[in-house]
Amino acid sequence: MTGGVLSNDLANLPRIVAALRAGGVVLLPTDTVLGLATLPNMQAGVDRLYALKDRPRAKALPIMVATSEQLADLGVILTPTIEQALASPFVPGALTIAAEIDPQTCPDWLAGRREIAFRIPDAPLLLALLLQVGPLLVTSANRAGHPTPANASAVLAQLTDAPDLVVEGPAGADVASTLINCTQSPAVIERLGAISQAQLAEYLEVRQG
Repeated sequence: MTGGVLSNDLANLPRIVAALRAGGVVLLPTDTVLGLATLPNMQAGVDRLYALKDRPRAKALPIMVATSEQLADLGVILTPTIEQALASPFVPGALTIAAEIDPQTCPDWLAGRREIAFRIPDAPLLLALLLQVGPLLVTSANRAGHPTPANASAVLAQLTDAPDLVVEGPAGADVASTLINCTQSPAVIERLGAISQAQLAEYLEVRQG
């Protein structure tokens, strides 16, 4: 059973924060598809998130942050390409960026990783949440290998179990974010989503992977 169902309202922020800090997984709307979120330093929540999606542990989870300043806490190495991407009109928004991280400055929960994929979303409740709790692991709310449903009830029918809290509300779009790998030069588009290659090319050099 879930710990409750809430509306997508800033007044519910304390309950969402409490669920995450208790090691829970929260289903919530994002500016792209519905997502599942948990705190990265709560191992129980991370394990549960993988189990809910039936996701292979070898596939790392993407990270959401509220501001570019939070990237420093993750040890992200800011290259000129990443800075161009962050300055584009797609941030905040549906652009996920793969970047190298400094093993000397990254947090313990990123130990052993050499790169991460991060995104700054354009969703008021989610941004407020990220400002309060810090970076979150947020991944599409679907069972691995399946499309992401458009509503919470369909998500719950697809996952292996119910998340700890459900925040109802429509997703911002029916497609995932576009993913660019900025560990290479020029940046490589690894997943085309809400932002096209032509749109990206107006602001930075990219090539199709």
